[in-house]
Amino acid sequence: MIYRAIGLMSGSSLDGLDIAFIEFHESKGVWEYEIKAADCYPYGEEWVQKLRGAIQLNALDYQLLHTEYGHYIGEQVNAFIERHNLQYQVQLIASHGHTTFHAPAKKMTGQLGDGAAIAAVTGINVVSDLRAMDIALGGQGAPIVPIGEKLLLGNYTFFLNLGGIANISYNHPDQYLAFDVCPANRVLNMLAHDEGKTYDDGGQLAASGNLHPNLLKLLNELDYYRLPYPKSLANDFGTDVVYPLLKSSGIPTADALRTMVEHIAEQTAATIQTLLSNHKLETTSYQLLATGGGAHNTFLLERLQTALQPLGVEIVTTDKNLIDFKEALIMALIGVLRWREENNVLASVTGASRSSIGGAVWIGQEA
Repeated sequence: MIYRAIGLMSGSSLDGLDIAFIEFHESKGVWEYEIKAADCYPYGEEWVQKLRGAIQLNALDYQLLHTEYGHYIGEQVNAFIERHNLQYQVQLIASHGHTTFHAPAKKMTGQLGDGAAIAAVTGINVVSDLRAMDIALGGQGAPIVPIGEKLLLGNYTFFLNLGGIANISYNHPDQYLAFDVCPANRVLNMLAHDEGKTYDDGGQLAASGNLHPNLLKLLNELDYYRLPYPKSLANDFGTDVVYPLLKSSGIPTADALRTMVEHIAEQTAATIQTLLSNHKLETTSYQLLATGGGAHNTFLLERLQTALQPLGVEIVTTDKNLIDFKEALIMALIGVLRWREENNVLASVTGASRSSIGGAVWIGQEA
């Protein structure tokens, strides 16, 4: 079977809306894919402020933003289709939306971006609310990308996504495991913004700073890191806990960036060490595929490789499209699996009572 779908992703780093048009080939349970076109549509300052402030809104204004953002997404998809001459080629759109609230302990998660609005604007069938079913089944609702890693990218031992939040997947033959590690780009970008930069290009500013061991120790001792997996992080752990801790230290921004980079490296190494101890493999050398915006941060990757080397883990990066659009690619796959009525969220990584077929379907095409 051949499926042609668009995947949409808006990450917590607020850099923009990722759109990828994917052609999938499925034969006897074996999946192949090709990224035919992909773009990131950066958010203007107005949308950055709207999305960042969404959790402060009252119920009515939040719902109005949910609808407004859905129409905005639909308009960006139409522009993408026009730019790449994809008229009448897209069979399905799968939209992750932009996460605002995430409280799995209370069986609730919230993503902005009304699927009905996207379907109405584009005239294309849409799958949205991808995490809701897993949450209802008692899962963390995160991470959901492991299904795509398992079906499309299964040759690596570890997958590390360095987005607004760093999350890891362990491709163990007996049990596929995945969970959030620590805040990443969202905090790094907030620190860079304090210096008038959108982000720390290549980690140059962090590389120029000094490491503060006492502050690093405080970060590493935060309660989240002692919780057992499966577990997941809300954006506010980075924005309301980690970032204020860095700022209250009074150190220069370069030093805060340097210390935060080391925090990400150490938490990733500690996580992998725990996974390898709890779920052993016969080999002693492993490959880790790094994707997400943080995979362009040269200094961060250097510190990660230094921390991982004693564990026998080699970091691998791949082509730019997969680094930048891996999550949009997998959202498209999740949408296709939903359309096929097949499991698209794995209970082994979320802790739900069972794996599930997640996503609400909105019929955009005319009958």
